[in-house]
Amino acid sequence: MNGLKYEIAGKNKSIGVITLNRPQALNAMNTETVNEMRELLDKIEKDEQIRCLILTGEGRAFCSGGDINEESQTTVITGYQFSRNCAQVLDTMEHFRAPIIGAINGYALGGGLEFALACDIRIASKKAFLGSPEISLAVIPGWGGTQRLPRLVGVSKAKQLMFTGDKISAEEAYRIGLVDELSEPDELMKDALIMAEKIAHWGPLAMKYLKIAVTDGMECDLQRGLQIEAALFAQLYGTEDQQEAMQAFLEKRTPKPFLGR
Repeated sequence: MNGLKYEIAGKNKSIGVITLNRPQALNAMNTETVNEMRELLDKIEKDEQIRCLILTGEGRAFCSGGDINEESQTTVITGYQFSRNCAQVLDTMEHFRAPIIGAINGYALGGGLEFALACDIRIASKKAFLGSPEISLAVIPGWGGTQRLPRLVGVSKAKQLMFTGDKISAEEAYRIGLVDELSEPDELMKDALIMAEKIAHWGPLAMKYLKIAVTDGMECDLQRGLQIEAALFAQLYGTEDQQEAMQAFLEKRTPKPFLGR
């Protein structure tokens, strides 16, 4: 992989760490890197040992968006193809079976912000800057930003960020709910790994169903969302993990490691 690094971390080797690795281009995403991301996610999906992912960037940027050297040659047809290609990768992230933590180490701009939005949880370095500056290039977000950003921070605030193209500090992003936690720059990955370990500790099947319930439930009306929740809730009864966890609770002991079945 030329534009990505992948490592396995954690006490039980249950955490995957994906690093965007084009620091000379501020980790801008081109077609090659997007395709690498799709292939890597497909590979990790099959590795049941991995129970949480962390996405971060090498150098001083998380991701600066699309590679302008490539995008400057884009036509209407190739622009649509690239948009759908990127959007499908982000949709894969959003519906990935395990939670994904975005460890935002620096600039998260344009498509970089859109990558962060597709993560389940966002932790940002206090030195990070986030924004949606596509309007300065006479285009609009094309990887899901016009849809995910309003759902996260509200329609009016999302419009303000996109209409002005302003970059905001990590502190402001935290204030408006765009990021969930702030870290000192040299503590970011440690904090992300601590959170990932906590998530990876729990039953992977229950975690998968929990993510489905929230993600899919937010894409439909309340009553349909409640139906999704009830169906997934019921399916977890009778699993080995559920039986062991509840038996351990009744016996006032620590449950055995969760198996995902």
